[in-house]
Amino acid sequence: MLPSLFISHGSPMLALEPGASGPALARLAAELPRPKAIVLVSAHWESRGLLVASGAQPETWHDFGGFPPALFAVQYPAPGAPGLAAQVAERLSAAGLPATLDPARPFDHGAWVPMSLMYPAADIPIVQVSLPSAHGPRLQHAVGQALAGLREEGILLVGSGSITHNLRELDWHSRGEEGSAWAEAFRDWMVEQLRAEASEALFDYRQRAPHAVRNHPSDEHLLPLYFAHGAGGAFQVAHQGFTLGALGMDIYRFG
Repeated sequence: MLPSLFISHGSPMLALEPGASGPALARLAAELPRPKAIVLVSAHWESRGLLVASGAQPETWHDFGGFPPALFAVQYPAPGAPGLAAQVAERLSAAGLPATLDPARPFDHGAWVPMSLMYPAADIPIVQVSLPSAHGPRLQHAVGQALAGLREEGILLVGSGSITHNLRELDWHSRGEEGSAWAEAFRDWMVEQLRAEASEALFDYRQRAPHAVRNHPSDEHLLPLYFAHGAGGAFQVAHQGFTLGALGMDIYRFG
């Protein structure tokens, strides 16, 4: 049975400058059985209600600005999976989480950047599920629980965000994988709670975790972690590190 994953996807430039995260993602993909398909929640598809991308061939969306032309030239032509999208929506609705199909949604960079490093051939179908971020961690955990059974069918479940994400406090002179003390303290607290299966503490992280609001002025980049946690099993750290001092690049495996 496949695990669920939480991937810190970092800057869109990860697609061209993979640093330590790219090899870690490639190793993880090589360790896993080849998925039949991937269901992915990205921090970059916020919505009011639950939506499921159902297009047969989603476009690669360069949903950012200010980067080199080479990044805008990158394409990730993985297919969609309309049948699986319908099944995802049915499972969510059966769990009391009604979802609507969206046939026009493209792949945002929270999807195609990390997937291009894990599965560069772009030959595994991907279905994105939106992030109703205003509803917080509990909803994402419930979405993960509702879709957990897909893992038994050879489908990889992925939450793509960032374990820390305060772009205003990036240290542009920082090199290497070490983080700022306040970013590492938050990351370490989250890992401790995940290892302890302390769900209530995790749900209440903004009040309990050290430097929570500093690390996540808004929490859309952390919420995909709760999807992966809800969908998965035993917690493992697959990779840890930072870029620019405050942008966490951790990768977690559940199950």
